[in-house]
Amino acid sequence: MKKKLKWGLSVMLILFLGPTACNTTKVESAPFGISPKVMADALHAVMEADRTVYTKMIVNRLQNEEKVIKASEHWKDDKALVLPAQMFRMGAERVAESKAPFSYSLISLWPVNKQNAPKTESEKIGLAEINRTGESYYTEETLGGRKYFTALYPDIAVAPACYSCHNDHQDSPKTDFKLGDVMGGVVIRIPLGT
Repeated sequence: MKKKLKWGLSVMLILFLGPTACNTTKVESAPFGISPKVMADALHAVMEADRTVYTKMIVNRLQNEEKVIKASEHWKDDKALVLPAQMFRMGAERVAESKAPFSYSLISLWPVNKQNAPKTESEKIGLAEINRTGESYYTEETLGGRKYFTALYPDIAVAPACYSCHNDHQDSPKTDFKLGDVMGGVVIRIPLGT
């Protein structure tokens, strides 16, 4: 009975996951691939979860609710928490250093730091769309002679720490953000082809 059960579970697993489920040594040679959109959506899900948890459970809780420590863009000098946007940038820089097959960044139509303004036409159009609809935006673009799948996702104010920081910052071009507003966008680029 146990042999039949194990064999049945193995067959069900193969049928459910496909023929590559048994090939654990050479995933890259699998006959079924993952689309750039699915990859971008999966990467964004992790980024958004980490960003939200850091913002709500660390920055907002310790700074706004319990008033234990503040967050500051000059976090080293001030012995303060890293701002959520800075934490995100540090992660993006670390991924770039690792030569991962994708890149990501945080941009806005109203950046506090001017380096976070949209640079490409796709970024400008995508930011306008996600601000208008609140939905993700997908396109393909060619940069430096290479083609990319580019996805933009709304970056939402998930806690008072988000919007109060932007609203109160002297360099902020927009000072009326509120909870739930789209404050910018996360851009994920995945190279197409080899």
